[in-house]
Formats: sequence, C-alpha cells, structure tokens
Amino acid sequence: MKFLDQAKVYLRSGNGGPGALSFRREKFIEFGGPNGGDGGRGGSVIVECVEGLNTLIDYRYQQHFKAKSGGHGMGRDRTGAAATDVILKVPVGTQVLEEDNETLIADFTEVGQSITLCKGGDGGRGNAAFKTSTNRAPRKIEPGWPGEERWVWLRLKLIADAGLVGLPNAGKSTFLSVTSRAKPKIADYPFTTLVPQLGVVAVGEREFVLADIPGLIEGASEGIGLGHRFLGHVERCRVLLHLIDATEEDVVDSYKTIRHELVTYDEGLAAKPEIIALNKMDSVTDEELESKIEAIKKVSGKPVFAISAVIGENVEPLLFALLKIIDESKAEERAKQEAEERTLAGEEPTTWRP
Repeated sequence: MKFLDQAKVYLRSGNGGPGALSFRREKFIEFGGPNGGDGGRGGSVIVECVEGLNTLIDYRYQQHFKAKSGGHGMGRDRTGAAATDVILKVPVGTQVLEEDNETLIADFTEVGQSITLCKGGDGGRGNAAFKTSTNRAPRKIEPGWPGEERWVWLRLKLIADAGLVGLPNAGKSTFLSVTSRAKPKIADYPFTTLVPQLGVVAVGEREFVLADIPGLIEGASEGIGLGHRFLGHVERCRVLLHLIDATEEDVVDSYKTIRHELVTYDEGLAAKPEIIALNKMDSVTDEELESKIEAIKKVSGKPVFAISAVIGENVEPLLFALLKIIDESKAEERAKQEAEERTLAGEEPTTWRP
C-alpha cells in the first residue's frame, strides 16, 4: 500500500428538499385543505476516525465529496426523504485544516471521534405549514435551505511511542527492521527511506510503536531534502531516539545538525526526551568509539549508547531505556488527566507530581 500523509479535498453538503404545494382532493370534499409535506434534509459531510487505516491514499484518486439533496415534499402531508450523509474515514492521527493549510479544525487522536464539516440544508416547508385561521388555502412553500461547501486539508501525523531521527544512512531503517517486524527498504545510499515507517517493537513481554522517518539534512526545517515534510510524524512521540553513524568523522557535528533542525522546526519537538545512540560500533576501533562517545556526552550532557543494529549488539538495553521513558510519560499523562477530572468534579485540588 502506498503512503500518503496529506490530501486536499472538496466537500459539499446536500441542499434541503423543497416543500410541496398540494391540496386535499377527495370525492365529495369540494374544498380540501392544504396537505403539502415538507422537504427532506440534505446529506451532511462527516469525517470519522476509524481503525485499520494508516494512510490517506484513498484521497489521492478522489478529491470531491458531494452529498445528495433531500427529497421533495409530497401531497398527503408526506415529508421528503432525508439524504444519506457522506462519511470520510481517516486513520488515527489525522488533522483537518482549513484551505490555508494552517488553521486547525479537528485533531483525531482516538478511534470513534468524528466531526461534521458541512451540514446538510434543512428541508423547505410545504404549504400545509403555512395554514392559519385567516389563510385557509395558502399557496406558499419554501425551496429548502442550501448546503455548505468548502476545501479542507487532511494531514496525517503518525502516532508512535518513539521516533527515530538522524542523518541519512545512520542505520535507522536497519534498526527498525531488527527490532520489529517492519520491512523497510535498506540500502547503502542516502534517502533509501522515502516515506515514514511504523514498527511494533517487543521488549520482554511489552510492546511499543516506533516510527522511522526519512533522514534529515542541514536545512531540513526550511524545506531542504525529504525529512522536513515528515517531521510532523514524530511530533506526537513520547521520546526521540537519535541515531548517529559511528563511522562519521565528526559525530559532534552530526549531532548538532539534527538538534538544530529540530529546534528550528518546533521547539516543543526539540524539548522531548532524547536518547542518543552511536550505531555501527562494530565498524570502528574501541579507542575511536570511546573517543566519540565522550565527545557527544560533552556537547549533549546526556548518556550515549553504543550499538550495532546489524548484529543486535547492545540493542536490548537501549529498548528498555526507551520503554522506561515511555512508561513515565504515560504515567505523567494519566496523573494530569486524573487531576483535571477531580477539579471538574469539584474535589479539592491536589498537588500533581510526575
């Protein structure tokens, strides 16, 4: 299945059906009263978050979604049929934005969430609705209210527990393939990964979701290369795994390049917990590896893991470190939510601590 993470679509809801102009006509009843029914409601356009999807590919080949108009009202006080709603199904993590591609309308983070983007027009009233004590035979009807139309953008931001970042050829796809059942393309040239990849990583009896995006290069936050478009896919991650190629001559410069792009793109993204790992440790000498680890520790102030994704060396301790941060983040989120619920319930606020 091809990956598509954004699409522009045109939406239009249906018009309301017109009311009917009708009078009762029966044998031996010379002056039957008005009995024109109301028109039916037009169909609405709804976006709904469902499970089982991980791409917006369905909206590459169809960009126009138009709901039908409501049915005409009929005699004998019969109301027109309401039109069927048009439902756009999107995966978890989808954002709906205005035509300017900046104003956020909705952000779907859970299955079952939905929003009505274009409401169907109400049906017009038939002449029976205008009958009064002084006007016993009204000939007035309503045509039905028009529907709505708009262009919107659908943008998918993958929801993963951890995100992989690094320069091209740092070994991110190899790491993902070794630690999960994902089968990303792996080759010895930059930008082998062209689209984000998701994998479910097993750690002991636990699991978490890991996202791999195309490698970042200098200027990525300004639109250079491939990675800038996909940085949004790691915005929702709880922790970043920063992979650095141990065979690089200047690993400190590699680290600074990625950190600069993260800060430039979004300070909130750069502020996320980060674990640094020097990959391909089996391709350098022990002295060189130790020197590069100390250099990165000095500039980052964080511990550095030395691993080899190809042979799986030191990978398991790294996965447990990631899982620990993920668990802490989830516990912090639950505690905040419980505190908010207690506040809304009118209970005494308690001091929240992570």
